[in-house]
Amino acid sequence: MFGCIVAGRLVQTNLQQVDVNKYVFELPEAQTINHIVVFLLGTNPFEPGYAATVHLLWPNKSWQLLGMLSNDKPSAIFRLKATSGSENTDMVGPTAELGISIEPIQAIEQQIQQQQQQQNALVPAVQQPSPVSLQSAKQIAERTLQNLYDYATSFATKPDASMGMFGSGAPVQVLPVKVFEDWYTSFLRKLQRDPATAMQN
Repeated sequence: MFGCIVAGRLVQTNLQQVDVNKYVFELPEAQTINHIVVFLLGTNPFEPGYAATVHLLWPNKSWQLLGMLSNDKPSAIFRLKATSGSENTDMVGPTAELGISIEPIQAIEQQIQQQQQQQNALVPAVQQPSPVSLQSAKQIAERTLQNLYDYATSFATKPDASMGMFGSGAPVQVLPVKVFEDWYTSFLRKLQRDPATAMQN
């Protein structure tokens, strides 16, 4: 009824029935397995209302739910993480077991849903910027620009005849470039000393 393929190996059909509606494939040299395909042979479909869960058992571990098969989804590929085995390829590695359990499809869907919820609980939520932090950034920008404006305009002077095209008495004011350089240096110094105070002034 079931078959499986370990990536890089021949098809396995040596299925063993260990209980009513429960079957097992033995997977030798399990430490070398990274992907496995499990599928229905197509000879005996599931009865209406039934499907199968697929589990993996490592030596000295508990059964781990991998996924499910059904008449609508007669095959599945699973990526395995080898948690047991030796890096020495000359040694005989451990044998794992692939378990298949035929159960009511509603019970299986509940198991799959619980597994997904547990996996989602382990994934840290992406922290989104809060409205408060955005408001704070706006206030910081406004205070910084106000500080620059107040500082720079205190050095503004009216042009005179020596300033060329503006001419004497023109309705403009000029600022030396050094004013901005001095403000920038002073502002950075305040930030390094005490960022909170620098933003308040």
